[in-house]
Amino acid sequence: MIVSRVLTAFALFTLASMPILADADKYEEKRQKVREMRQEVLSDLFKARPQAQAEIGESEGYAVFSNIGVQILLLGGGGGSGVVHDNKSGKDTFMSMGTASIGLGLGVKDFRAVFIFFDRKSLDNFIEHGWDMSGEADAAAIAGDKGGEIGDAGSVRKKVAVYQFTENGLALQASLHGTKYWKNKKMNKGQ
Repeated sequence: MIVSRVLTAFALFTLASMPILADADKYEEKRQKVREMRQEVLSDLFKARPQAQAEIGESEGYAVFSNIGVQILLLGGGGGSGVVHDNKSGKDTFMSMGTASIGLGLGVKDFRAVFIFFDRKSLDNFIEHGWDMSGEADAAAIAGDKGGEIGDAGSVRKKVAVYQFTENGLALQASLHGTKYWKNKKMNKGQ
């Protein structure tokens, strides 16, 4: 009787924990994809701007994001994900992002961004509050392997350098972007 109850309790515990384990695996898989994206973007950045490797090495930390945005006439938006790496602690914080824009434009823009934080306050503030608002005028025309652009975009934040890469798509726009970055609670859980 006791053995039967123990086995029943064990079976119920196992069944109840299966979704939690599946979620943990799912989020670890997502974290791994973000880490792979980070390595690809940093490799591209170091090829295009070798001095960025030294900047990152001397910084408090850096963030790498991947974003896809759409601009149709006056309105646009997009979203993506990324990771902030604290050089001092070695800790990664996984984040999400969303973008809204107002301005004249048409197209789809798939871009990568690298933020380099030169002081602790800027890094901590980005992780905790994550808001960035920047004015940007850019032109990128890329189709497949043809064309390309890497540019520095000025951020409202001080003591932060930002590099943006366009990768695929076609975009021609001049707009003001409001971008919100925030910690992804699910991606950071259990790591």
